[in-house]
Amino acid sequence: MAIRHYLKFSDLTADEYAWLFERAALIKARFKAYEKYQPLADRTLAMIFEKASTRTRVSFEAGMYQMGGSVVHLTTGDSQLGRAEPIEDSARVISRMVDLVMIRTFGQDKIERFASCSRVPVINGLTNEFHPCQILADIFTFIEHRGAIQGKVVAWVGDGNNMANTWLQAADLLGFSVHVSTPSGYEVDQSVAGVRGPHSYKVFKDPKEACQGADLVTTDVWTSMGYEAENEARKKAFADWCVDADMMAVAKPDALFMHCLPAHRGEEVQAEVIDGPQSVVWDEAENRMHAQKALMEFLLLGRTAA
Repeated sequence: MAIRHYLKFSDLTADEYAWLFERAALIKARFKAYEKYQPLADRTLAMIFEKASTRTRVSFEAGMYQMGGSVVHLTTGDSQLGRAEPIEDSARVISRMVDLVMIRTFGQDKIERFASCSRVPVINGLTNEFHPCQILADIFTFIEHRGAIQGKVVAWVGDGNNMANTWLQAADLLGFSVHVSTPSGYEVDQSVAGVRGPHSYKVFKDPKEACQGADLVTTDVWTSMGYEAENEARKKAFADWCVDADMMAVAKPDALFMHCLPAHRGEEVQAEVIDGPQSVVWDEAENRMHAQKALMEFLLLGRTAA
């Protein structure tokens, strides 16, 4: 097989995503039935972290073990990655010893450089620009609860960050629309998202208007990792972008609420929303593991029929 990397959502086709969502559902069903399924026996995943993680680490590590593989955990503090070794050299060495690499880092350029010299598939566990594994899990969660996402409306309320960029890529590829509402100065950069044009998204100044008729309302923290120095300024700028009951009330009656977590109740979302009946954040968090198991299987084995 030719090496396939997963560095941004647009790296796969709509047909390949259809396959992944079907595989994720099957893999999850086997997991829930306590059915042993280990197609990645004797395979090793290297996880490299430059940014802190809870869900990414647990979902990849537990998922790889459940699929029969093993895991090597690296941080910049306990490896040469933090001691000025060129990224390209690290990639050449690490990829000779493992079968798959997941990287959670800052700039997208780092993971692109690593992948360019890797002999094995590389997965983006999060960068400043993109978070494809999270949107993979989010869409899988939507499909579980509401069926196909094609033709639906997703309301993005908050920062024009890596999550927003990835939602735009997903909408462009899978045929749904995103209603984006961000404070002035925190807009999505279309050139970073890399979408062909605004046909798959609309921009709203008023976050409540963005939620009008939405099938899914989703948000993220106001201050992402690496932007902590801007925290106080962001709290002031984002004060009107807290997802509350009024926003959910103008969405469709059966609209879902999602958040990639960790969440700050009273900031980007009110407790009554994230802990309310329309919230599927816990399913969403669990589905990181199942969707990523399908992704790892696909990158290493292709479209297996097992």
